[in-house]
Amino acid sequence: MPRVQLFYSEFFYSPLTEDVEELLARFQQTDSVRYEDFSAIWREMGLSDVFVGITRVGELRRFCRITLATALKYFLPPYSYQIRVGGLYLLFGFYHTQLASPPVNIRLALRDWAQVQKFFEDSVDAGHQDVVYIYKKLVAAKAIHYTAMPHFLTFQKQRKPKREPVCAEFLGRTTAVQELISGDILEELTNIQSHYEKLKEATVEVSCQVTMTHQDLAARLKDCMSEFITWQQKTFSQDNKDNNSGDDEEKPAEAESSSSRARLLSSIKQKSYSNFQKAPKSRRHRQAEAVESSSSGAEQVQEAALQRTRPPSLRARTWKSLGVMQEESKLQAWLLSAPEQQEKVPVKRTNQVPPFRP
Repeated sequence: MPRVQLFYSEFFYSPLTEDVEELLARFQQTDSVRYEDFSAIWREMGLSDVFVGITRVGELRRFCRITLATALKYFLPPYSYQIRVGGLYLLFGFYHTQLASPPVNIRLALRDWAQVQKFFEDSVDAGHQDVVYIYKKLVAAKAIHYTAMPHFLTFQKQRKPKREPVCAEFLGRTTAVQELISGDILEELTNIQSHYEKLKEATVEVSCQVTMTHQDLAARLKDCMSEFITWQQKTFSQDNKDNNSGDDEEKPAEAESSSSRARLLSSIKQKSYSNFQKAPKSRRHRQAEAVESSSSGAEQVQEAALQRTRPPSLRARTWKSLGVMQEESKLQAWLLSAPEQQEKVPVKRTNQVPPFRP
């Protein structure tokens, strides 16, 4: 009996991924990491009902694993802190609303353990008590299963699994430049520049015109950083618009390419059919004869080649081993009985062995 094909063959289920990304996009618009805001969006979308309607136990547990793996994907880098908080809340919601008994655990690979610990420490330092509470609740319920690999290793899975595209809107932007502007680095740099100018004036041997730095270094650095931030915001907004418009432009482009290819194939066929010329009726029998003669000539050449390359027969090898020449064998062959058509000629054995004498 053939093995039944699995209903969920990939690691992630695309309709579920779309719903999760929609929820995280709404949560991102709130600009908050509170669990209260997340739970309101969760109840509004009704994500607790994703497990309803699956009757088979094996299929239900398989879908629970896919659901938790989808939520875990947004809990890990390279997403921003707010999206990772949303991924943690998704893990908490999916784990406690699943219908499998016993509940399916969250598979956390050992390679991701350092990132989770750093996320927890950052949440404690920032004072986000909701995040710390939800994470500790999952740990206390023993919902996390620490494994070597994020997915089950089976022999029937494809060697190169399908990789889900990363949502560009959820990625965390580089905030090092913003921290540099908001910090006291520019003020400290200005103080160092003024101290350098005073020391240069106090030194008589060094001329005031000689300088190794720019006097307006702090102002120039601030302008460059503000220009980078404006460019970053503009680039991200343009990328999002291009991604939305690119989906609409892909379909007509594909249609145009397929139609041009069809036209090219039809033109090639027409050219090949136009170059074909039929022979007149008076010459058709000649063509058949030429074909037959060419085929017979080819067969003769093949037979001659086979004869030239054919190894000597067993009879020839036997004569050679007995020391009998082929020409002599035609005249006087050692036969048990001589045919009647030939003349009666006494036949002698040329290589007769003498009798043994003690």
